[in-house]
Amino acid sequence: MELLKRIYRHNLAFVGMIILIPMFLCAVFAPLISVHNPFEPDLKNVLASPSISHPFGTDMLGRDVFARVVYGSRISLLVGFVSVGIAVLIGIVIGAISGYYGGIIDETIMRFVDLMMCFPTFFLILAVIALLEPSIWNIMIVIGLTGWMGIARLIRAEILSIKNKEFVLAAKALGLSEFRIIFRHVLPNAMSPVYVIATLGIGGAILTESALSFLGIGVQPPTPSWGNILTQAKDNIEVAWWLSLYPGLAIFLTVMGYNLLGEGLRDIFDPRRHYQS
Repeated sequence: MELLKRIYRHNLAFVGMIILIPMFLCAVFAPLISVHNPFEPDLKNVLASPSISHPFGTDMLGRDVFARVVYGSRISLLVGFVSVGIAVLIGIVIGAISGYYGGIIDETIMRFVDLMMCFPTFFLILAVIALLEPSIWNIMIVIGLTGWMGIARLIRAEILSIKNKEFVLAAKALGLSEFRIIFRHVLPNAMSPVYVIATLGIGGAILTESALSFLGIGVQPPTPSWGNILTQAKDNIEVAWWLSLYPGLAIFLTVMGYNLLGEGLRDIFDPRRHYQS
């Protein structure tokens, strides 16, 4: 509740939440919000412009674009949370081990992290996806496996500043196992920056999935995704502007919402900043 109060007081975080809440509602209640079936073609209404019955118009198969955009929010939400969850899990474990043990273990892990960060992430994802069968699960796993390096470095830096504090030394003096010290005492005190980078990472994962789907190696039709709706739109952009506008706007607002929320959380978790009630 205290965090929600701080978000309410912070302009950027509050605006981000206001943007994201409708996106969550669309993803959760898609069958109730959408009257039309996103998979059902209607050849009598091909490329129909926006109207009362089809607020976002129809595509080249007569499918309702509003329904496809609403159902596409489920894909974006799933990709964002699962891929970032994988990245956070890997980054926390590797960063915690590196920061706590130090020495040759730290040097080896950090050099591996530096090596991974040398590869352009998007092109690495493209290369891996091209070798695998395009599917939403492959996309989530690959995005997660290529996005943990920054989190690992962040956790390592936090643990380096915490591991020699009194409560950690007291836990060692009590004879607690290193596993318990790391994951029960040290890590919970190093998690605040992770919430920030994870929130920002969700927006980045959604943008990556949309780009992959737009290139045709992401979520495959007929499953609706904002990216593959844009792929279909590029062939009809001169006669069906709505096919580009609405999914593009959905991507823009969602990514902006997560970025604003992430920036707000960065300020909220920064102890050097003060807020007015």
